[in-house]
Amino acid sequence: MTVNLKQLGLLGDFRLLVILFIAFRVMMLMVYQPLLINDVERGVGAQGDRLYHYQLAQLTGEGDYPFFDWWSEFPPVWYTLTTLVYQSQGEAVDYSTWSILMAFIVLLFEVGNLILIRAIGTHLHGDITGMGLAWVYALLFAPLVFVFWNFESLVAFFLLLGIYFILKQRDIRGGLAIGLGALTKFTPALIFGALLRYQKPRRFVKIGVVAVGVFALVYAILIANASANDKDIRFVTTSLTAQFGKASYQTVWALLDGNYRTGNFGSVESHYDLSAADTLYGNPPVIPSWIRLAVAGVIGLFIFITTRRYDDKGFVAFVTITVIIFFLQAQGWSPQWLAQIIPLMLLCFPTKNGILTALILAGVVFIEYPVLFIRTGDTGGEITGGLVAPFVALILIRTLILVLLCVGLYLKLREEPT
Repeated sequence: MTVNLKQLGLLGDFRLLVILFIAFRVMMLMVYQPLLINDVERGVGAQGDRLYHYQLAQLTGEGDYPFFDWWSEFPPVWYTLTTLVYQSQGEAVDYSTWSILMAFIVLLFEVGNLILIRAIGTHLHGDITGMGLAWVYALLFAPLVFVFWNFESLVAFFLLLGIYFILKQRDIRGGLAIGLGALTKFTPALIFGALLRYQKPRRFVKIGVVAVGVFALVYAILIANASANDKDIRFVTTSLTAQFGKASYQTVWALLDGNYRTGNFGSVESHYDLSAADTLYGNPPVIPSWIRLAVAGVIGLFIFITTRRYDDKGFVAFVTITVIIFFLQAQGWSPQWLAQIIPLMLLCFPTKNGILTALILAGVVFIEYPVLFIRTGDTGGEITGGLVAPFVALILIRTLILVLLCVGLYLKLREEPT
């Protein structure tokens, strides 16, 4: 018996879901408004990065701009948005209003993620499953909290948008999505691994030229602007390298190195100092980054060669396993990466077990941060004493879950398309 969306009644009404999705987040923002009390963040953004981003945006009030007067640890999209919103408020700027406006901007992208999950899910698994995945995503906590904590929803949006356009054979738009995604964070560029394996060389080159062209054009403009104003172009280029020079944090690599803290950079003022971007806040790596990357590359090459599934489900699974392997080899781990992992998990494992695995992974991640780290105020944010054992256990459990996900994805890639 075939079931269509109309037979699902209210559950089949996607417009209703979008309204509920937006209303829940807006009302949460109304009830738990972001506030600064004695320089401590309260409200919906507590424990997130939004205050840190606001403090950097405040530098523009003194006439100092990102990629011009101070370096950024991220590509230009996010700090361009934070600066524009800050400047738009004029002299009446305050943290609460700024944070609310940023939340609305991120929410727009998060609505896009909901729409894309439904669209890609429908493309891969049919109308009913696509709609079901949208409802599941709307009810998950992790995507909700990241709207108010950081900007990972933007990264997830461009990642999903690139996948969607490629599945729909819209190469120019796919390249634009990947390029804009890489200008937010680099992970959307990992789609190229799947493109190389699944698409004809002509499509790979076409999409690649557009994506690289967009990325290179923006950086060329930033570098030219800095040079024309006698500014050090390293304020631009540091955004390409800063993340890779961090000490390890919240990973098995960090446990080996003896680094038991988060991966934040130094103070806001340190962004004026180019040498601060290369400062190692922690112990040096026991296993060099090039060895980790080489091992990940060998594993990726093995998967690349032995893949059997060449349909659209295989393409999405290949993107997903590439993203997770990249996160596993990275020297650090950030809770907000769930914003990228969870949508891909749902699309690859649209089952009860897949959903429960996403819940367990999110639970483990949130126990690690903020539950454990909120208790490190007396140690300057470093895990010590009785917190060490659960901290180690949580990192190992999270790593095991991600490894098992890779195994499950590889088994899918070894299947023949049905």
